[in-house]
Parts: sequence; structure tokens; C-alpha cells
Amino acid sequence: MRIALYEPDQAGNVGTILRLAACLGTPVDVIEPCGFPWGDRALKRAGMDYAEIAAVTRHAGWEAFEERIEGRLVLFTTAGAEPLPSARFEPGDTLLFGSESRGAPGEVHKRADLRVRIPQVEGTRSLNIAVAAGIGLAEALRQTEGWPRSAG
Repeated sequence: MRIALYEPDQAGNVGTILRLAACLGTPVDVIEPCGFPWGDRALKRAGMDYAEIAAVTRHAGWEAFEERIEGRLVLFTTAGAEPLPSARFEPGDTLLFGSESRGAPGEVHKRADLRVRIPQVEGTRSLNIAVAAGIGLAEALRQTEGWPRSAG
């Protein structure tokens, strides 16, 4: 299981996702360009010291990322066809989240093996990307029994 971020533009959200990924042992792919400098203070503040231990791979663009995909690409989108409760995940999935301000372009939607929508109440547009990543990853780990083994 992996998390991928398509051209993220909020450093604080990326830091939060890196912290989530470090705590759950999930690698992260960042598809650039980012809308902020990689060493941004907000990224460091949100990720705390966890961002330094997260397994991060940065990709120069969509094509560079696409060349390295193994397993299915699962796009989380407000335009997704499959509601999260009925989506079925596999251990090798890469969970992709679009840019906070623009989402993911058509070519990314077309490439996705599965498009997933997190159900929301009518009248709301979208969740914060870090919150969506936490919800999506938790459900994918639950289904695949991929939660980390506790040392305690």
C-alpha cells in the first residue's frame, strides 16, 4: 500500500500526510511540481519529526511517476464513481490524492484503475486532503489487514 500526492499545493497538508504515513509504515510518492518549496516550514511543523522518517519518493512529474507504478492506481476524487464503503482494496494499491486546489486532471482520471469517492452530506464540496488520506488509508489497511503490528 502506498499514498501518492498529485502536485500538492499546501505544505501543511503534506506534512500531516507524511506524519500519517510514517506512523502507519506507508510509503509516499509526491508528484511534482509542488505549490511550495519542499523545505517549507509549514511542512516541517505539520510533519514534526515524523516527516524525516517517512519513506518519501519525489517524482519530477506525472510521467515519471506513471513509469514506476506497481499494482493498481486508486484515485480518491469527489467525482469518483465508487463510494468508499463498496470499494475493494488490494495490498499493492497506490492511493492517489489530487491537488488541493485543482484535483486531478482528466489524464489521471483515465489512468486510474479505480476511482473512489468518500460519501459526504449534500451541500459540502470536499474534505481536507490530509483527512481524506487518513480515511482512505484506514479503510484500505482494514480491508487488506495491513495495519502495522504493535510493539506493545
